[in-house]
Amino acid sequence: MKSTMIGFSAILMWGLLALLTSFTNKIPPLQLTAMTFTIAFVVGLLFWGFKGANSRCFKQPVIVWLNGVFGLFGYHILYFIALKNAPAVEASLIAYLWPLFIVIFSALLPKEKLHWFHLVGAFIGFAGATLIMLKGGSLNLKPEYIVGYAAAFSCSLIWATYSIISRLLGESPTELVGGFCGVTALLSATCHLLLENSVSLDRSEWLAVIALGVGPVGAAFFFWDYGVKHGNIKLLGTLSYTAPLISTIMLISFGRAEPSWNTAIACLMIVVGAALVALDTIKRFVRVKRSE
Repeated sequence: MKSTMIGFSAILMWGLLALLTSFTNKIPPLQLTAMTFTIAFVVGLLFWGFKGANSRCFKQPVIVWLNGVFGLFGYHILYFIALKNAPAVEASLIAYLWPLFIVIFSALLPKEKLHWFHLVGAFIGFAGATLIMLKGGSLNLKPEYIVGYAAAFSCSLIWATYSIISRLLGESPTELVGGFCGVTALLSATCHLLLENSVSLDRSEWLAVIALGVGPVGAAFFFWDYGVKHGNIKLLGTLSYTAPLISTIMLISFGRAEPSWNTAIACLMIVVGAALVALDTIKRFVRVKRSE
């Protein structure tokens, strides 16, 4: 359970992503990605120092590096393509299929079993997240946005695949995530210089970028890596639907969104979904307590 909670702390950080990003609206997306992942790389250096790691942790099979860089860079570049080619609400909702895919794909992992209550819980969690993102409106998919929808769907598959493969590659050290962040920063900076015009930042924007790089785009990836490798991956998948809930609550708290009954109902749905997915864990806990 400790490993699962470490992974959940990453989800809590991702709940701050929308609020912090709202302070960086004028920064081009690839420039923002390059800057935040550079800071995340610095976080990785500090993590390596704290753990006493050395350069040998970089000597990993090619598949480990491909999975890490493809997961971090691939997800973000496709997500930005989605937002540029489809309405934000629809693109974000399709992209947020990844927790559901993690629950489904977990059936492919050794020693993992997928039961009906896992699927039902994941679908209830997704329904709760949908309620938050649509804000009482309806989903209106249009053919002219097919490129954006396809990019959003692809990025959800990439993040789910990255998480599942990370579980399979459980022997690779979590410290290596810092290396993935460094490569992602370089790739993002290259794409930014080729495709975007750079902008200068004021003090508040720098503070937001630093906060993003330290938290949601920094430490969160280390915690998520540890969680999916050692924790309850199906439960983490469903708990991921708390991120848009936390995001909405934070935006409301800072006056950037209005409170609504949708948020309260969505909260209940996400909690119920997570409880269903954790049903086997709860049963094991009860059996252990009874045997003591």
